[in-house]
Amino acid sequence: MERTGIGGTDEEAPAPKNPQQRYRAVDSHDRVVVQMASMEPGSSAAAPRSMKPGTNLGIDPRTKMTSSNGHDVPNVSQSDSKLELFGFDSLVNILGLKTIVGMGGIWQSLVLLAFCGACTFLTGLSLSAIATNGAMKGGGPYYLIGRALGPEVGVSIGLCFFLGNAVAGAMYVLGAVETFLDAVPSAGFFQESITVVNNTLANGTIVAGGTTISTPSLHDLQIYGVVITILLCFIVFGGVKIINKVAPAFLVPVLFSILCIFIGVFTAPGSDASKGITGLSMTTLVDNWSSDYQPTNNAGVPDPNGSIFWDFNALLGLFFPAVTGIMAGSNRSASLKDTQRSIPVGTLNATLSTTSMYLLSVFLFGALATREELLTNSQFLNMPNICRLLTATVAWPGPGVIYIGIILSTLGAALQSMTGAPRLLAAIASDDILPVLNCFKAYEGTEPHVATLFTSFICIACVVIGNLDLITPTITMFFLLCYAGVNLSCFLLDLLDAPSWRPRWKLHHWSLSLIGASQCIVIMFMISWTFTVISLALASLIYYYVSLKGKAGDWGDGFKSAYFQLALRSLRSMGANQVHPKNWYPIPLIFCRPWGKLPDNVPCHPKLADFANCMKKKGRGMSIFFSIIDGDYHESAEDAKTACRQLSAYIDYKRCEGVAEIIVARSMSDGFRSIVQIMGLGNLKPNIVVMRYPEIWRCENLTQIPSTFISIINDCIIANKAVVIVKGLDEWPNEYQRQYGTIDLYWIVRDGGLMLLLSQLLLTKESFESCKIQVFCIAEEDTEAEELKADVKKFLYDLRMRAEVIVVTMKSMEARTELSADAKKDPEEEHASAQHRIRAYLSEMETAQREGRPLMEGGRQVVVNEEKVEKFLYTMLKLNTTILKYSRMAAVVLVSLPPPPLNHPAYCYMEYMDLLVVNVPRMLIVRGYRRDVVTLFT
Repeated sequence: MERTGIGGTDEEAPAPKNPQQRYRAVDSHDRVVVQMASMEPGSSAAAPRSMKPGTNLGIDPRTKMTSSNGHDVPNVSQSDSKLELFGFDSLVNILGLKTIVGMGGIWQSLVLLAFCGACTFLTGLSLSAIATNGAMKGGGPYYLIGRALGPEVGVSIGLCFFLGNAVAGAMYVLGAVETFLDAVPSAGFFQESITVVNNTLANGTIVAGGTTISTPSLHDLQIYGVVITILLCFIVFGGVKIINKVAPAFLVPVLFSILCIFIGVFTAPGSDASKGITGLSMTTLVDNWSSDYQPTNNAGVPDPNGSIFWDFNALLGLFFPAVTGIMAGSNRSASLKDTQRSIPVGTLNATLSTTSMYLLSVFLFGALATREELLTNSQFLNMPNICRLLTATVAWPGPGVIYIGIILSTLGAALQSMTGAPRLLAAIASDDILPVLNCFKAYEGTEPHVATLFTSFICIACVVIGNLDLITPTITMFFLLCYAGVNLSCFLLDLLDAPSWRPRWKLHHWSLSLIGASQCIVIMFMISWTFTVISLALASLIYYYVSLKGKAGDWGDGFKSAYFQLALRSLRSMGANQVHPKNWYPIPLIFCRPWGKLPDNVPCHPKLADFANCMKKKGRGMSIFFSIIDGDYHESAEDAKTACRQLSAYIDYKRCEGVAEIIVARSMSDGFRSIVQIMGLGNLKPNIVVMRYPEIWRCENLTQIPSTFISIINDCIIANKAVVIVKGLDEWPNEYQRQYGTIDLYWIVRDGGLMLLLSQLLLTKESFESCKIQVFCIAEEDTEAEELKADVKKFLYDLRMRAEVIVVTMKSMEARTELSADAKKDPEEEHASAQHRIRAYLSEMETAQREGRPLMEGGRQVVVNEEKVEKFLYTMLKLNTTILKYSRMAAVVLVSLPPPPLNHPAYCYMEYMDLLVVNVPRMLIVRGYRRDVVTLFT
């Protein structure tokens, strides 16, 4: 049909296709507000409400229209009413129940109220339990959630909750101004012209007529809203004392208005009431018991061809904001004298009293008026301008009381939001998690003035915007997110049941907290899954930002307690039996400073952490870094704590998963013997000892290092610990230094597959991923070489390891090897020098023995067999020459660690080892232990 413009002429409109249809649908793009007159003579017309899908139904008390018969009719301007878009106070929430009862009927309204009431009541129980578990600082739910779920979760939910409270303050102000301008139209500074179209029936033809009227514009909302927000800001600046003095001025009229509504309901109907108001009637209650969901047009008027479809979820989204005020008391936790009493008493009493009031209102509305009256408010056609709410119509002694109550109710709610939001932001800033919020800090005993100014700025900005339809659903989600956080916090603390969990108000089981949290999430998705995803995404972004930029805070949160209990359960479930090879993980015990000079501020060799990471697959696993301080424990205890902090900081800096331990002992040997016995729990004991090779033993400490080195190796053998000694640690590559060539394994003795496993772990690192593995085996006879090679290949194939197998015979080892040009030392010359030094050392031993000073090691006298010493030295020479022959291009060489032979002095063993590693730049000397770490079977 052709639409009538402002001031346009009347044109004919086609009759509706459905003869029972009472209203013409209003298109969303109509430029005028249309009044649909009845198609049937004698019926009353209903005033439409301009409305978008998903917004709350209600009558916008702002504009006045004049019908063709001269009566005042209610209508709206083109912006939606803010009166019921958010959870204001109990009075405003009661006013919106008529629509819920009209659509859902009494029984579904009761289910709806019970569903929402259960959610808030369970949240109140969880809030009370956490709040009574100890002293509580400022921040309300943020403080409780942060201390239970950690600073990241607390800050992310806390900032969302702050934003919800700040924007809610603007919504309350807009609701108050809107009601005021409706009650006193002459107070508006600006006027807007809108057209009312009246469809009349003349000679069987529908004729559209238009009337142009004036109404206050959106600028009036903005001007009054900004002024009121500034006035409220001054009240908040006055502090809690001023707020407490002003609060009764808002609360008492609201309570009186609610009382007037109930008095009017019981005395209805009045003499001038419409036919739809029956008074309290059992017949009306029975008629309204069942649901009657009807499609509506954009104006909120029932229309069979309407584009807005109502169901239980839509009513849930309409009503739930009415129960989002339970955190008001906890938001002011810093100002409460006794939080452990005030929060549970106030929160639970408020929840129970308002829920009871809502339930009573459902029965009263259901018995007071017919369904048509509840949905269309057609009685307004014959009422004065101020009487546009059903409750205002029936209220005693007159409708003005209700409008005063609405204005004061919304202003009180705005004051409440502007009081709680700054304190919440100041509490987040005071925890010093995010440095960017430091400007909002408030010192103890002072008001958060900077945070109050910031909150007022947000409120004023929202008031200036005016239409916040796209923001308000997200704000509701923020409140639900906070409720879910409170329930999850209580659930986690109650489930873990740590010794410090002793709340005074523990009125329920942890399962109820879980039900409450689940209910909050379900309600979020029932209201709008789109806005739920948006709110969760925003909270996740804040969480991610806090994780990256925030400072670490240890508040003893529930997650750490959960990790601790999970670790204990896992440890107990592992038992004390040996771990199966398929589940074996290397747990290295890294000796940080056994020998060598390091600066005092460097707690560990810089490359030890790089090597420790090479022993883990994809970074998984734990390393234990330890160091030994010589001295008396009572005298060096503080030095040990300082050293432990430095070592922990070094581990974090190197991004290595591990812990730091410092031992104070009278000697290095005693300290290592202690730590190798007691370190770890159950199957989580370290299984590999890692240390650097003492390359500087000759020039640093000729007598002590050899004996300590031998003692450590023997202790590892006795304690059944594997040993990995790193030679060339200074040249060990970091993660950015890519290596080429081969990883050569000289597999001389059975080690349970540890050497093979280490080579595979090296290949998983970027620095060694371009290398290939070569396995060298020693055969005594040439005839055994092929058979040995085939057996080793089959063994490696079954282990899923790709490697080239090379068999070296004893005969080939005896052949002289030509030295490469880059060899620094001649092994033959080194062998001769070692022989000379050993003979000199043995000569000194004989002299000392003749003088009655025999060489003692391990409490026993050392008896030297010079022939065995020479044979051992020669074996090391041949093994070194073989390594130099085949592994000149190797990135790293792995070779079996020969155990210290009996009756060989520690000095001689160091000479053996020096001869083994000569001219090899990077070598891992490996000794396994009495068990397999790899398996052939799946």
